[in-house]
Amino acid sequence: MFTKEESVIKSILLIHKEIFTARYYIPSWFYKNQLGFFMPKFPYIAIPHKGVAIKFEKKGGSQRMTSKCKVIAIANQKGGTGKTTTTVNLGVGLANEGKKVLLVDADPQGDLTTSLGWADQDNLPVTLATHMESIIRDKSIKPDEGMLHHAEGVDLIPANIELSGMEMLLVNAMSRETTLKTYLETLKKSYDYVLIDCMPSLGMLTINALAAADSVIVPVQAHYLPLKGMTQLMQTIKKVQRQINPSLKVDGVLLTLADMRTNLARATENSLKENYGKFIKVYQTVIPVAVKAAETSAAGKSIYSYDKDSTVAKAYQAFTKEVVRDGERQRNQLQSSLSR
Repeated sequence: MFTKEESVIKSILLIHKEIFTARYYIPSWFYKNQLGFFMPKFPYIAIPHKGVAIKFEKKGGSQRMTSKCKVIAIANQKGGTGKTTTTVNLGVGLANEGKKVLLVDADPQGDLTTSLGWADQDNLPVTLATHMESIIRDKSIKPDEGMLHHAEGVDLIPANIELSGMEMLLVNAMSRETTLKTYLETLKKSYDYVLIDCMPSLGMLTINALAAADSVIVPVQAHYLPLKGMTQLMQTIKKVQRQINPSLKVDGVLLTLADMRTNLARATENSLKENYGKFIKVYQTVIPVAVKAAETSAAGKSIYSYDKDSTVAKAYQAFTKEVVRDGERQRNQLQSSLSR
């Protein structure tokens, strides 16, 4: 029989330079061996659940173990930049790559929910607002209750107008910035990616999304004013990094709704790379403006299902591959640094 302390680390296995982990802080009864690995002080090594490879990451000087799931916030306080379209097509694109994907509608307008075919979202009995309120009020509800399953292989936590009341409720809540993070922690183990479609503002719901995320992707429309608004978003991200989520990263900026035949679009791309390219990745892929991309929302489908041979479909497919490559490179760099 194992002690209570032994059972806590039952899903940890460290063999030579291979690391399998679980979602816990390293407890005090571990020591760091000569190879730099954390081992239990008592003679016990256990088998990881389902062979899931996980990673170590540093946070504020201590090491933390996290699951394989990556949470990405799709954010920009400007409306009309293609956040929802990007969330749908990146999510389905990742599913087409064999990844398990959860989409989270964090906008009271419920555009993501509508875009995936649930136009009558106001009559949905359980939404993101339900789950966040259950955490604030300490109520018991199954984490996947109300989850919707789309035919193209992604799951969805929907939203409707009820979420608009969450801003006020969060103001007086304990740990108000991390309510969404607390909820997503109950779901992450089942997914490779969680994509959060943020509302076009920098209010408490967006702060919750940034607090819950590992990284941010910023869609920017190929016009001057949306580009100008990036400064405020970057300031908010830095504030979240300093005060709430120090491990938050900006994965990159995605140029959307672009007609590269125009001087304006080319000037916007050049300005983006000139002002931010030294500090933030600007994705090589540019999403072109197209009527078909707008039509997909009314059809409740991704661009792959609606018109797989369109230029927009090919662009989102290329963007998805960039995201996957970047994720694999980041994991490899982390594993390499830990093996030293």
